[in-house]
Amino acid sequence: MAKGLLIVISGPSGVGKGTVIKKFVDDPELKLAFSVSMTTRQKRAGEVEGVNYYYVTDEEFQKARENGELLESAQFVGNWYGTPLAEVERLRNEGKNVLLEIEVNGCRQVKNKVPDALTIFIVPPDMDELERRIRGRATEPEEIVQERLAKAQKEMEMIDQYKYVICNDDADLAADIIRLIIKRYMQLSAQ
Repeated sequence: MAKGLLIVISGPSGVGKGTVIKKFVDDPELKLAFSVSMTTRQKRAGEVEGVNYYYVTDEEFQKARENGELLESAQFVGNWYGTPLAEVERLRNEGKNVLLEIEVNGCRQVKNKVPDALTIFIVPPDMDELERRIRGRATEPEEIVQERLAKAQKEMEMIDQYKYVICNDDADLAADIIRLIIKRYMQLSAQ
């Protein structure tokens, strides 16, 4: 059995990563699996240990980082989040293609540890459209919208770190292109 791929998908907030991923994630031909992340944040009502996250203390998380047990990690709103390397390797060794939806800094960390990772960056048709999408949510104050737009601009400057850049002008088309890329990489890895 061929070892599964490690697939990283990134893109700015509001670009529609989740929408695009939902359109191909259940395709049985792709053999996709999500790795369960580790976090220091508290478990929310309805969340399940080992399904939503592995919930750990700050000390446990830092020990995992120091021991090289995380493929990537980042701090967000005072909590740490990371991808356990052993979990990713277990899934890949089972022949599953592991999909990570992470930020550009996480992608850089992944590429340092798994240089052959398939990296895909989803971009908006233009920054005006991205702003329209973010504002269309109508869930955040202006200050947060501006922060997201500034962060998106910085992330867009890092697209040269990715093997593929896909424009999400049409979510179905973007999903179809990503599906084809994954299938092609599966064929290549089987040879």
